[in-house]
Amino acid sequence: MAFTSSDILKIIVAIFLPPVGVFMERGCTADLLINVLLCCLGYIPGIIHALYIIFKY
Repeated sequence: MAFTSSDILKIIVAIFLPPVGVFMERGCTADLLINVLLCCLGYIPGIIHALYIIFKY
């Protein structure tokens, strides 16, 4: 899988603000809501979920 410059930007954003990274990749979907909830429960689960979404799509 080749990474574009936008993918690299999304990964960097996902490390600092996971919901923003998910929003950039998927828009306002259930994935964003899940990521916000995971970030409220803990920052690390939010990062893992955001990176999963970015690598999957």
